[in-house]
Amino acid sequence: MEPFLLTAIYFVIAIAIVLIGLTLFELLTKKYKDWDEVLNGNHAVSLSIGGKIVGICIILAFSIYHSAHVVDTIIWGAYGVLLQMIAYLLFELFTRKFSVEEQLKKGNISVGIISMCVSIGLGFVIGASIT
Repeated sequence: MEPFLLTAIYFVIAIAIVLIGLTLFELLTKKYKDWDEVLNGNHAVSLSIGGKIVGICIILAFSIYHSAHVVDTIIWGAYGVLLQMIAYLLFELFTRKFSVEEQLKKGNISVGIISMCVSIGLGFVIGASIT
C-alpha cells in the first residue's frame, strides 16, 4: 500500500483509539469529569490523561512496527486500552492510604505524575510484548 495512504490510515486509527480510550477512562472516574478538571486547570488530571494518551500511542507504535496488517493495529490498540484501564484500577486498588481518584480531583501533582508514569511505563511493557 502507498506509504502516504498507510500513514494517513494509521493516523486516523490512532486518533479513534485514543478518543475511544479517553471516553472509556472518563466512565471510570466517578468523582470528577476529566475534561472539566482540565478546563479548571487541574494539572494532576492533565498529567494522568497525558500519560494515558502517550501509553496508548506507545502500544500503537509497537503494533505498527510489528504488524503486517492495519487490523492488527486496531486489535492491539483495543487490547492496550483494556490493559491500561485494568492498570488504572489496580493502581487505585494498591494505593490503600489514599484514593487516586480523590487525589487527582484535589489536584495532587505527585499522584498525577505517578499515574502518568504507570500509563507510560506499562505502554512500553505492553508494546514490547507485541511480536
